[in-house]
Amino acid sequence: MSGIRILLAEDDVNLNKIVTRYLEKEGYLVFSASNGDDALDIWFDQSIDLSILDVMMPGMDGWELLEEIRRDSENPVIMLTARRDEEDRLHGFELGTDDYITKPFSSRELLMRVKALLKRSGRLSQKEVVELPGIVLDNKAKSVKTSAGEVELSSREYELMVYFIDNRGQALTRMQLLDRIWGYEYTGDTRVLDTTIKRLRKKLGNCGDCIKTIRGIGYKFEVLE
Repeated sequence: MSGIRILLAEDDVNLNKIVTRYLEKEGYLVFSASNGDDALDIWFDQSIDLSILDVMMPGMDGWELLEEIRRDSENPVIMLTARRDEEDRLHGFELGTDDYITKPFSSRELLMRVKALLKRSGRLSQKEVVELPGIVLDNKAKSVKTSAGEVELSSREYELMVYFIDNRGQALTRMQLLDRIWGYEYTGDTRVLDTTIKRLRKKLGNCGDCIKTIRGIGYKFEVLE
């Protein structure tokens, strides 16, 4: 999922934060805006793979924003609305929306629809085997191998390894890692992350140097040359 860019246009501050954090937990890069005008600026500045647009927003509303996006792109768009009118849905599909979600909705439902659209558009595909210098990750066998052989990892260590490799080269905050691996509602000791990474580095041997500590921020996975 590394590199997938999502535009979120939602004027409800709390909902915007919740959806942003949930999507980021899944490894997506989220660019959020609270109105249509700012969202359109983001659209032109960034290479957006999928957009999530609230219908009712100050200034340019979701319908107008959708029309602007459709002038030069067929990338997936999901519309959010508090209205259940069939006429609204039909209007959205006529303008070119790919999906339509009525509020209130669960973050899990939204995520499933996001994944479905990304798969359908060919933007979401996870390689079965990822080969890097000194490391081979096999998603089908759920295994990690180094030049010294297969590395025996716990399920948590394996998830962390997959997330690092999927986001290699990117600085990942401690909270981002905790949310993604231990869960959004994790409230335990945050030192569990440092302990797990210390153990993972040791198991990887020389390849453990790929996991770099970024002081004051978190960690980054860099491929060894």
